[in-house]
Amino acid sequence: MKVRFILFFLVFGMLTGCTKNDQHPVPSIPFDISIDISLPSYSALMGVSGWAYVNGGSRGIIVYRRGVSDFVAFDRHSPADPVGTSCDQPLVPDDNNFLQLNDTCNNATFSLYDGSPISNSVYGLRMYQTMWDGNQNLRIFN
Repeated sequence: MKVRFILFFLVFGMLTGCTKNDQHPVPSIPFDISIDISLPSYSALMGVSGWAYVNGGSRGIIVYRRGVSDFVAFDRHSPADPVGTSCDQPLVPDDNNFLQLNDTCNNATFSLYDGSPISNSVYGLRMYQTMWDGNQNLRIFN
């Protein structure tokens, strides 16, 4: 009986002590869009290492083509700029390193390759799912 009592409190303590209160500071805004990468506004996505802006998300989306059939999409809302702050500027690619996105308000930097924070942010970028049809249509959704 004593062993069950101790085991119960041990399991109870582990379950209640492991809850996380951290929520990503960039709001999750539901959307589901498709773009035709052969259109002039998305033509940079025709080749590997190309990127383009797309409307959607919190402050817009940036899509990057990592490989022949590998696309990633991130919200341009910096996690270093919580909702309700005075900064409403979206992230922009660095002029000297296109694989780095800069937050002009808080000097935070992020990787365009995988969305990870490089400096001045605890959180990485909000990533959206992508699905490519292998031809010219790219679906971006969450």
